[in-house]
Amino acid sequence: MTGKAGRVVLAVLAHVALLLAWYLFVHLGKVPKFVMPGPEATLGALLQPNYSWWTNIAVTSTEIFVGYFLALAIGVALALVFTWSQALEAFFMPLLVSLNMVPKVALGPLIIVWFKYGVLPNSIMAFSIAVFPILLTTARGLREIEPELLDLVRSLKGSRWQLFTKIQLPGALPYIFSGMKVAAILAVAGAIVGEFLGSDKGLGYLMLQVQVTLDTPAMFMAVLLITVIGMLLYGVVLLLERLLVPKDARVA
Repeated sequence: MTGKAGRVVLAVLAHVALLLAWYLFVHLGKVPKFVMPGPEATLGALLQPNYSWWTNIAVTSTEIFVGYFLALAIGVALALVFTWSQALEAFFMPLLVSLNMVPKVALGPLIIVWFKYGVLPNSIMAFSIAVFPILLTTARGLREIEPELLDLVRSLKGSRWQLFTKIQLPGALPYIFSGMKVAAILAVAGAIVGEFLGSDKGLGYLMLQVQVTLDTPAMFMAVLLITVIGMLLYGVVLLLERLLVPKDARVA
């Protein structure tokens, strides 16, 4: 099983094996439904209209994608500014490191106080967790450009914007995508943490509601849907990386 097709087949088989193991564990072990439902019971929860699945999916997806792309834009912009000015980097980078050390769960209640409930505070939570990996990897990628090449562009009277778009950005793309892949995972976690701490919609909010009644199939379904949203975001990042970055240049 070699090559791209073989890897796809193995990935599908791995997921099928997991589903089969899940089914056998529940039914052969006679596990109670409220402890761990089987795949069919979990799928059945998706067909119940009282859970408002599509509304909650839309809310959680919006929080994840808004927070993620905000982190991407600000992370790349800050990294670019830091490469332009070592003084700004020396001043702000230690502060950003200190802020990143603040536990986001502890920051959640403050975000709720400042911005109340809704999509915005949970998007900010996703942003706060996802921005730092993008900032660090982008800054490293921008520094990896050969100084001689930068000096050549400057000698030809190239502007800073031309230097960034023609030289720095293409050379830093492998590092940017490396950070983007890490940030995609963290953005999902950030949005769900925000919904756990305070929300009135979303899949995380739904999980807290059905937990009270021990509706485990709905909880499992919510977890699977969150996973699907995360996989969709990660897949978009991988697709863009394949389109924009040569295979030999990819960092991870």
